[in-house]
Amino acid sequence: MTPSRRRLLLAAATTLALTGAGAGAAHADPPPDAPEQIDNGDFSAGVSPWFSFGTGALAVTDGQLCTTVAGGLANPWDAGIGQDGVPLIAGAEYTLGFAVSATPGAAVKAVLQLGSAPYTTYAAVDATATGTLQRVEQTFTVPDDNPSAQLIFQVGGSAQAQTICLDDVSLRGGEPPEPYEPDTGPRVRVNQVGYLPGGPKNATVVTEATEALPWQLRSAAGAVVASGTTTARGVDAASGQNVQTVDFSSYRTLGTGLTLTVDGETSHPFDISGALYDQLRSDSLQFFYAQRSGIAIDGDLIGDEYARPAGHLGVAPNQGDTNVPCQPGVCDYSLDVRGGWYDAGDHGKYVVNGGIATYQLLNTFERTRTAATANGGAELADGTLRVPERDNGVPDILDEARWELEFLLRMQVPAGKPLAGMVHHKIHDQNWTGLPLSPQDDPQPRELHPPSTAATLNLAATAAQCARLFAPYDAAFATRCGTAAKTAYAAAKAHPAVYASPTDGTGGGAYDDSNVTDEFYWAAAELYLTTGAQNYLADLTASPHHTGNVFDARGFGWQSVAALGRLDLATVPNGLPAADLARVRASVTAAADTYLAELRRQAYGLPMPGDANSYFWGGNSNVINNAVVLATAFDLTRNPVYRDGAVQAMDYILGRNALNISYVTGWGEHAAQNQHSRIFGHQLDPNLPRPPAGSLAGGPNAALQDPFVAQLLAGCEPMFCYVDDINSYSTNEVAINWNSALAWISSFLADQGDAGAVPATTCTARYTNYGAWQGGTGFTGQLTIQNTGTAAINGWSVRFAFTGDQRVREAWLAKVAQSGATVTARNESYNAKIAPGGTVTFGFNATTGGGANPSPGLVTVNGAACSLT
Repeated sequence: MTPSRRRLLLAAATTLALTGAGAGAAHADPPPDAPEQIDNGDFSAGVSPWFSFGTGALAVTDGQLCTTVAGGLANPWDAGIGQDGVPLIAGAEYTLGFAVSATPGAAVKAVLQLGSAPYTTYAAVDATATGTLQRVEQTFTVPDDNPSAQLIFQVGGSAQAQTICLDDVSLRGGEPPEPYEPDTGPRVRVNQVGYLPGGPKNATVVTEATEALPWQLRSAAGAVVASGTTTARGVDAASGQNVQTVDFSSYRTLGTGLTLTVDGETSHPFDISGALYDQLRSDSLQFFYAQRSGIAIDGDLIGDEYARPAGHLGVAPNQGDTNVPCQPGVCDYSLDVRGGWYDAGDHGKYVVNGGIATYQLLNTFERTRTAATANGGAELADGTLRVPERDNGVPDILDEARWELEFLLRMQVPAGKPLAGMVHHKIHDQNWTGLPLSPQDDPQPRELHPPSTAATLNLAATAAQCARLFAPYDAAFATRCGTAAKTAYAAAKAHPAVYASPTDGTGGGAYDDSNVTDEFYWAAAELYLTTGAQNYLADLTASPHHTGNVFDARGFGWQSVAALGRLDLATVPNGLPAADLARVRASVTAAADTYLAELRRQAYGLPMPGDANSYFWGGNSNVINNAVVLATAFDLTRNPVYRDGAVQAMDYILGRNALNISYVTGWGEHAAQNQHSRIFGHQLDPNLPRPPAGSLAGGPNAALQDPFVAQLLAGCEPMFCYVDDINSYSTNEVAINWNSALAWISSFLADQGDAGAVPATTCTARYTNYGAWQGGTGFTGQLTIQNTGTAAINGWSVRFAFTGDQRVREAWLAKVAQSGATVTARNESYNAKIAPGGTVTFGFNATTGGGANPSPGLVTVNGAACSLT
């Protein structure tokens, strides 16, 4: 509709002026320049941020927001169209106006209310809507303050089905918002959690001074324990601040409650400890249990405030995930797609986001088989996390990943149906719902969305990981995963260009991706690592990503997953030719070198460029993913410069930033606590909890992609484009793929202890596989250890891990035991001593199901890593 036609139509609409009804009597109309409190009331920006419940899909037609409502709903409030985050000031005058039509005709009520129980009404406007667009206005006085009220148009209760349309919704009045000034606290910005004793210790100071300044590090008692001078850094591009930096890395004494004083300002307190990140590993992983769908959340595990009934199992008002139909015209079947994790702040479940999140949890565990500092996975073993499956003989992190894997497997198109073997892209509500809303209270119909090649390859990749990692614990589930992975990969090759629609964003995110070459590379890599099959090797080596640069300066994420394949090829034992494997590993260290260089350029010490394009939706996870690359480079090389880079990158996340805020709930003196979430809606409903400790906020987003920050933060410098408010979904949402990055790096950091000097290796290990026997069902292996140190080894314990289902059957020259994939060999009485330069050898027979069987990537003697020969 043209603007002139729109104005004529509205001018012709009947206008009903109502004053004072349903609220405190108004003293006067708001002045002509009163501020507008409704976002996108003319719907020129589409549907957002409007939501609905009990209706058909929302759509903008001829400039009006329209939907359908079924007849026979019992109450007016059984269907509605609404907007959250409407600011109201007690005692102020407002005029609510809107144009409405209904065909064939119905009563409509507009209600300004508290958006959660007890749903206090501040004002209500009744209108009788007909087929002709009618303008309604009412002026009233608001009785209560509410910075985040809700406007709901109640459109249910009619005996006949209706088509309802709204236009030019306006709420004028109150006061313009005060200019927003973030509380940035002291000008000395530190990692508010603390620093590892042997690791880097850096801070940033906001100051007008251009010359170096003295700094003092003080104990909790106020004693000066270290001092020095700052380094002037000039104006930081990302924050617009003149800053200087402090390096106090040489101070390595343990302590709590330390502070740093510079330029008359004293930082938030912090600790120096080798155990800083132990609890964050657990907290960041616990987030996934709190996000589970289809299971009652046990308050005894994570706190009474988080206990809730199972969501989306078909218990009213839920319509359930156990028998979900497709969108109209997509398919002729329904699927049981219960379980999995709610993706983010809504109740949707998305395969491409679930894919990378599942990968990172599985990879966190797989790292324990190949990284010298991971202690063989003891800290991620069964019974270490707060999950209901603990003590079942399976590492708890695998139990958590399985909750999502089971959902991903259920999203596969059944055999005999069109596109069989492909995977549905997502499942979510038919329409957007408002804030807050616990999962068990969601009344919206659920729909399966069309399959996509990207989703199919996400299943292929993660199910291939599942097949090798679950093999020692649950052979049947591992086989099921392996079959699904191969089926999905074949289906994707048969349908290589089925893309999710970028316009399919009603009721859930679109998550569109029209370049899936990276997904093909990742899936081929995972299938090759699991099976060793030549067809997958041929596909991955033919991919341009195999030799291309897959490590972007701005990190990897759900839409760019080639880096996942590269990282796994570099770390998971495999049969790549030696030269190719060396090149793959060199690409990881080369990327780490570029991230280190960027980290040193940035005055706030993060491995991310300082331009506005580097501060985007969910960018905090990309910062962490760059730290993951740094950490992986350390695991590959044992060069501490990479470990120190990963450690320092987390300083930014935990408080060393322009806003002086820790982006992780419950971690730091001044931490985020109001992330955008329907489940954790405490800011809007005090009866609901805040997000649990260990939840990562998306972080600064210079594009300001939600109405709340678009108004509040217009013109912000990139690092300031964030607000800790539940209404800002583009800067402050939670998401499973952001927390999976946090979980990975937290586990790495916890493994580093005091981050001291990396010990030199004092042994070498040579693993020999003498080949398969009995038709490929077994093989014979041998391991030779040489003592390259200067002291004799008196008693030895050798540890290594298989990649999949291999099981030691018998051994000689050592006492050999196996737990999961991990093999431990201990000396016999006659070969306990290994003199300097001496060797010891033991052998074994093992069974295998015939998958990939490479040499182990890590062998330790008495807990210390050996060089592999």
